[in-house]
Amino acid sequence: MKEVRLIKAAPAFTEVITLSAKKPFRVNQLIEKNIKWLFPLPTGLFIFLMMIFPVLYTFYVSLTDWDMISGGRISFIGLDNYVNLLKEPRFFNSIKLTLYFTIMAVGIEVVLGVAIALILNRDFRGKNLVKLILLLPMVATPVAIGLAWTLFYEPTIGLGNYALKLLGLPASQWLGSSKMVIPSLALVDIWEWTPMITLIVLAGLASLPQEAFEAALVDGATPLQIIRDVTLPLLRPTILIALVLRCIDALKTFDIIYVMTTGGPGFASETLNIYAYNLSFNYFRFGAASAALVALFTLVLACNLLVLWMRKTYEL
Repeated sequence: MKEVRLIKAAPAFTEVITLSAKKPFRVNQLIEKNIKWLFPLPTGLFIFLMMIFPVLYTFYVSLTDWDMISGGRISFIGLDNYVNLLKEPRFFNSIKLTLYFTIMAVGIEVVLGVAIALILNRDFRGKNLVKLILLLPMVATPVAIGLAWTLFYEPTIGLGNYALKLLGLPASQWLGSSKMVIPSLALVDIWEWTPMITLIVLAGLASLPQEAFEAALVDGATPLQIIRDVTLPLLRPTILIALVLRCIDALKTFDIIYVMTTGGPGFASETLNIYAYNLSFNYFRFGAASAALVALFTLVLACNLLVLWMRKTYEL
């Protein structure tokens, strides 16, 4: 870049013009030198503000005695909230119910999702219409789903007991029984999220190499043998991804349970997420609620690390 030179009578003015001429060059050089940091910067800020910062702030609040009943005074108390949670039977009951709900719902969803995907992977008339109908539960809002299924489970006029009556079976309390409430809630989750497993597995089926299936047909394998010995082994990574995603969602399910039972009857459906909500907005113990949420975060992380460890150890 050429410098702008003026007469000696105005050295200060010459310096100003020279610096202004070099400034764009220096900015461009700075951008080019740090271009690898500038492009991911917005994404990094978004991740920090929307994901990392809330987790860190929740952990900080869990180390305080923030209690709205005492006037909002905040004091640092260390790990006292965690110690108190370990003495609380409702906390362990909520963990047990969370795992019970997750294992039941996700286990059935994976089995049904894989089976439906294998059926939809074949060519038949009306295949696209079936796929469209299958997607409908996923596009509905969880609150609307919860209200609709609450009417379905209504003991006197609900379609659930009416169907049981047609089959000659006794009526069920569904959401009113401490033994039936978690299976009833799991059924709603299965109805809503099995299509997600199906879509993920269908995408995995579309990417499988055809050479393995052609070789199996040449060897005289039956359709059942092809599914058992070729399709499912090749689908293991895809199924594992679907399993991890659904475990994350199921462990922190809140909306359906809160709309349908609010944790009842009694504490029979009070999962860890519902327990933390009750601590926050019913008892105003935000420090203890934050500790419960940190425990939930740890539980979700531990479960998914366990799945990944099992895949690596047993080569799933």
